[in-house]
Amino acid sequence: MLSILRFFCRIYIFIFHGRCYHWCTKNISFFRPLFETKKNESPIAFKQWFKYKVLGKNSGPYWPIHKTSTLTGSWRNIYVGIDAAPGVSPGCYIQAMGKIFIDDYAQIAPNVGIISSNHFMLDIRKHVINEIKIGKYCRIGMGSIILPGVVLGDFTTVAAGSIVTNSFERGYCVIAGNPAVIVQDYSDNEKIREKFIKYKNDFEYNGFIRSSEFEAYRKKYLNI
Repeated sequence: MLSILRFFCRIYIFIFHGRCYHWCTKNISFFRPLFETKKNESPIAFKQWFKYKVLGKNSGPYWPIHKTSTLTGSWRNIYVGIDAAPGVSPGCYIQAMGKIFIDDYAQIAPNVGIISSNHFMLDIRKHVINEIKIGKYCRIGMGSIILPGVVLGDFTTVAAGSIVTNSFERGYCVIAGNPAVIVQDYSDNEKIREKFIKYKNDFEYNGFIRSSEFEAYRKKYLNI
């Protein structure tokens, strides 16, 4: 019995972790997203991608989410930019009763909360819904919370543990604290702003979807 179990374990390793898996993901178009995103900040996980493919494009979130992260509200209210995946890091809480726009290459660390609505103070059964916008190349540090109505401009870095209650639309800054305030501001310094690198991946995906096909998907399935 033990020898049979070992045999199947070896087959599993060969298919899913060995040369066969590598060859399939590289050369078979159906599996290619796994190969093309493996070096990205938010690589596509096999199990979630396969579930998405099997259940269909209308079945749920179109980007990878860690099993310990929580998404409430509607995934249709979330725009996920290129190589940006809210909740791909463990322990995140994404509350999408309102619309959430996360632009290209924005990265979100573990245990981050992104909350698009608050309970109404006079009647906590009701919600006050707002939008959140996070710009390109932003970095949201571990344990930070982004509250309703916040807009972060491109290249905004949110220090770990920050509570962001106000917008920083100009970007090119570091914010920290509770409530978060600017601790480093480069928005008026053109020479330093030019040094910020606007990199691009060799293969661009919005979640599980090729970027060239994403606008059509967005119009058909999303509310944002």
